[in-house]
Amino acid sequence: MLCLSQVQAENASVHYRTIKVGTLTIFYREAGPKDAPVILLMHGYPTSSFMFRNLIPILSEKYHVIAPDMPGFGFSDAPAREDYAYTFDNIANTMQGFIDELALKRFALYIFDYGAPVGLRLAIHNPEKIIGIISQNGNAYEQGLLDWSHGLVKAYWEHATKENRDAVRSFFTIDGTNFQYHEGVSDKSLVSPDGIFQDQQLMDRPGNVEKQLDLLLDYRNNITLYPVFQQYFRDRKPPILAVWGNKDPYFGPAGAEGFKHDDPNTIVKFYDTGHFALETHAREIGEDILQFMAQLHV
Repeated sequence: MLCLSQVQAENASVHYRTIKVGTLTIFYREAGPKDAPVILLMHGYPTSSFMFRNLIPILSEKYHVIAPDMPGFGFSDAPAREDYAYTFDNIANTMQGFIDELALKRFALYIFDYGAPVGLRLAIHNPEKIIGIISQNGNAYEQGLLDWSHGLVKAYWEHATKENRDAVRSFFTIDGTNFQYHEGVSDKSLVSPDGIFQDQQLMDRPGNVEKQLDLLLDYRNNITLYPVFQQYFRDRKPPILAVWGNKDPYFGPAGAEGFKHDDPNTIVKFYDTGHFALETHAREIGEDILQFMAQLHV
């Protein structure tokens, strides 16, 4: 029988696992007591579950934390475009398979960036499983969309010509990745270079930019689904904690405030930082999540 200190050490350990979902191998990080309430962490672009490296130890003291890499990201399979449709619907289907394979019954959902449209699709199709939603700059409102969704990107959405596709390729360069991490951050020395380096190394894999261009094109369908997400908030009223970097260049504070208009069970917290708020405010966000989770009926 394990003694208390051994159990505590085991709960604090992060395990790096893989599981088959159909033909794909999905990588995920797992930590915390197996019998505790589950928090499913959904990463965004261009990162992976690595973005949660500072948050997982905070949450796993009390909760069972699971953080997968979506297909095409991190250490999960990134099949060829001919073999896998890089759309948000299809990625959500794969992540549904991930939930089913792990037999997750009930869980809180953390959504960020691309993880938001994927995670909200999961919430709509599994309403009985969702005990709460933590949205960290995970947008579901048109008023939250900032300048990136206009200009070159809007032109690409409206006319997916080769010229318009080529015009947005700069988003996937090291300059684009650095911008995502640093814009809006007051003290840039708090942003570790590890995530930027890993994200760009994976981005630069042969053929990966084309997959990301497919996903960027498909993002227009997420905006079409915003009213569906909002209806889910009104109908189901899940407890929501919106934790938001208020200087995010992609999703502004109005996106966080939007949740309150549709769901009275919403708490909004702003932090003086940019898009990747966990890089600078993991401790503060972690503590706010723990307080939020403690109030849920689990």
